[in-house]
Amino acid sequence: MKVLMINGSPHAKGCTWRALSEMQATFAELGIEAEILHIGAKDIRGCIACRRCSTLGKCVFDDVVNEAAEKFREADGLVVGSPVYYASANGTLISFMDRLFYSANVDKRMKVGAAVVSARRGGNTATFDELNKYFTISEMPVATSQYWNQVHGFTAEDVEKDAEGLQVMRVLARNMAFLMKAIQLGKEQFGLPEREEKHCFTSFPDGL
Repeated sequence: MKVLMINGSPHAKGCTWRALSEMQATFAELGIEAEILHIGAKDIRGCIACRRCSTLGKCVFDDVVNEAAEKFREADGLVVGSPVYYASANGTLISFMDRLFYSANVDKRMKVGAAVVSARRGGNTATFDELNKYFTISEMPVATSQYWNQVHGFTAEDVEKDAEGLQVMRVLARNMAFLMKAIQLGKEQFGLPEREEKHCFTSFPDGL
């Protein structure tokens, strides 16, 4: 099984990476391949709503978003990690996620998602909620841990002292692995849930 892990921090080896690497090591112990893709320092523009992806099958801007889409296609799970900026995710990561989830011609149903956030002190839960919304609009089950998926510190060395946060990462990885394996067994035995044709955008008659 494969997990794609997105490091949305501009620092390749900072606090967010330290949290993700704790999960990566746990995945390895469980025989699951996990790749950390560092995107936080790249020049990633936001979606311009050109809708070219509907005909191209990928984003018109051929950058790391399209590279990640191919890895996402092959993955059983996606972990998205971000530092907290003003109680929100890194802007580069949000541009990446908007385009990945909108443009990628990838069936996301029943791929397992997990968000991981890092802050010096506050804003973690707001950022955590923000990232989870990408999964919950895409029929992706969300993996959980024994606490919200967060670590604290200003440097990777600080995170080393956050014993509770690192334990949360290990538990998250184990729970995510179990969920991915259970879904794989379910697919083999029952298949994916029946898919309904999606309704167009809801509209309301005048006067309501």
